[in-house]
This record gives sequence, structure tokens and C-alpha cells, in this order.
Amino acid sequence: MIKVGDNLPPTTLMEYSEVEGGGCSLGPNPVDVVKASAGKTIALFALPGAFTPTCSAKHVPGYLEKYQEFRSAGVDEIWCVSVNDAFVMGAWARDQKSAGKVRMLADGDAVFAKATGLTLDLTGKGMGLRSTRYSMLVKDGKVASLNIEAPGKFEVSDAATLLEQAKA
Repeated sequence: MIKVGDNLPPTTLMEYSEVEGGGCSLGPNPVDVVKASAGKTIALFALPGAFTPTCSAKHVPGYLEKYQEFRSAGVDEIWCVSVNDAFVMGAWARDQKSAGKVRMLADGDAVFAKATGLTLDLTGKGMGLRSTRYSMLVKDGKVASLNIEAPGKFEVSDAATLLEQAKA
């Protein structure tokens, strides 16, 4: 399992773009995790699924609400990672109005989740292999802090907790 001091795994996530520009075409675009995190401070949080109750009502809204505070604390980007496809993450981004604040990154094959060792098996509940709920502060591709939730909990991966770590 990934831990503080480890580098993010060399994987590729997907991001849906509705606007062409900045080297991105319309539709899903690959995001090389190593390249995208190089030289940046990133508030990364992961969750079991787009449009799920806790994720939609609490997790994403907390990061959107505290976006400016994260920026003031030196965070360059906020990433939301979920084991969903890029089209679902794009639709969720529209629903959550996250454009320009939180990058909604798809881990459709759970490659990132598996590489971090932070998987959650929801087979039998109709969701298959997913990501554990967690947050991490990443500095230049390296994990600076990591907050892993116990199953079914939402206590330590919230925006307020990670923001305090970013300010420290």
C-alpha cells in the first residue's frame, strides 16, 4: 500500500474535456500521473463512485467550497479520482459544477487504485472493484500526507482535514 514518502504510481488517468484547448481535444484525454504531478502541490482525494450519496453530498462539495483556501495554502490543483469512466466523471463534473476547481479524473480500469493498494471490493453490491475513500497531499509527485478512511466512514478524507495539512 502507498505510504507517506512514496511517489505516485506511474499510471494514466482519463479526464473528460468539453472544451478544446490547452493541448486537450474534446472528449476523454489521458493524464500521465507522473508528468501531471511534477513540480506541483496537489490535493488528491479518491472515492468509491461518482454520483454516490456521500461522494456527491459531502466529499466533492467540501473541496469545491474550500478551493480558494487550498490555493492560498499553496495547492496548485485539486484532483478527484474515482473508478468510473471519463464520460461519467465528465457528467459528474457538470453536475457538481467543478470546472476550473476540481479535476475529475477517471480510473476506469482501477489501475491507479490497484497501484496504490487502496482498493475496495464492492462485488456483490453491483459496483465491482473500486477505490477506498482517502485523501492525500502530493508534493512534486510524492505523498506528503495520507488519510485513509475506514470502510463506510467519512471522517479523515474531508477537505477540512487535508486543508489543515496543506497549511502546515
